[in-house]
Amino acid sequence: MSTTPPPQALSSDAHPGRGERSAEDGPFGWLRALGPQGRRAFAGAFGGYALDSYDYFTLPLSMVALAAYFGLDSGQTGLFTTVTLVVSAVGGAAAGVFADRVGRVRALMITVITYAVFTVACGFAPNYETLLVFRALQGLGFGGEWAVGAILVAEYASARHRGRTLGAVQSSWAVGWALAAIVYTLVFSFAGDDLAWRVMFWTGALPALLVLWLRRRVHDAPQAVSVREQSPRRGSFVAIFRPGTADAPGLLRTTVFAGLLSTGVQGGYYTLATWIPTYLKTERGLSVVGTGGYLTFLISGAFLGYLTGGYLTDRLGRRRNIWLFAVASAVCVLAYANIPGGANTLLLVLGFPLGFCMSAIFSGFGSYLSELYPTAVRGTGQGFTYNAGRAVGAVFPTLVGFLADSWGVGGALVFGAAGYALAAVALFGLPETRGKELA
Repeated sequence: MSTTPPPQALSSDAHPGRGERSAEDGPFGWLRALGPQGRRAFAGAFGGYALDSYDYFTLPLSMVALAAYFGLDSGQTGLFTTVTLVVSAVGGAAAGVFADRVGRVRALMITVITYAVFTVACGFAPNYETLLVFRALQGLGFGGEWAVGAILVAEYASARHRGRTLGAVQSSWAVGWALAAIVYTLVFSFAGDDLAWRVMFWTGALPALLVLWLRRRVHDAPQAVSVREQSPRRGSFVAIFRPGTADAPGLLRTTVFAGLLSTGVQGGYYTLATWIPTYLKTERGLSVVGTGGYLTFLISGAFLGYLTGGYLTDRLGRRRNIWLFAVASAVCVLAYANIPGGANTLLLVLGFPLGFCMSAIFSGFGSYLSELYPTAVRGTGQGFTYNAGRAVGAVFPTLVGFLADSWGVGGALVFGAAGYALAAVALFGLPETRGKELA
């Protein structure tokens, strides 16, 4: 394993001299600043999260076919998402502890293998109950991948570029989503629904190939390893729930408000990610190919939103970026859910800003949560708050499912806006961390 240290992080007021050009300037300065090891870590985290996204979306895209095959109502199909996200909280918290105790890369490989194996298993499920169990177990790996990958890259990134670097990693979610939508369109166009949903899950074996590359090429940031190994309290849940004293600040307040922030953002996001494909097919009457076309606008907006949000989180600060897009996302959700029947062109156009806003808000999460916790418990803190928020936010898609029969899917989507409102309020309990150096 190489011991070459990562590049030293720049302070927020560092600038090149007059007439000089820093290696960190330009549109890809953040990538050059990572150094060779950091770029490999970035590639591993990017690939892991893209494939995590792909495996996640095999379910929402197949939801209508699954409901018909097993004879499910809206509440039962909504339960798939809730179970996945609730169990992901356990997986995410466990992966965070592993990341602090055995290293970021090892924990990342464990999460990728877990979600790949159980996604494939879903394709062999003989009944609803078995599929529900396999989907829950898939959540164990799904929950941990993002937190571990984000920390791995954050510890290589400089303070000056950490927001856009983690925003670029986050953009891989849209890449995986787009890949899932393409495969969905092809599979459901050429195979009957009863087989097509199984094929979608079987393609979830792809991430296993990434593990082989991670094992050979990617390593933890050496400076972070040194700090982590010298701490007697690494990977401690007690530490992230310890209240502050007059002599030493605690992390309890940070953990509570970061958890609320994560709950609001993810409650809003997963409400939309879970139910928009069903909304387009059942209430707007779109075909498989038509749904794919509408999702193209949504996903394109999401990809650009991740990149733009990453840039703005460095320019505006972590709190301002999240607040801005929480408000914008809530407005877009309400507008999208209330487009009158027959106005499908407007639905198509509005998909772009909706995808943009609901993704841009996520771009600051990787850097923000990493900066809120010290190195020894960074994995534990980020893993717990991100995934506890995901678990509680999972109630939102289920509420939509149970209310869809009486309110319609479009009407029930307003719960997504409530999630973004909660996120905006939670920011009042958290500090700004832009420019903070990590060990």
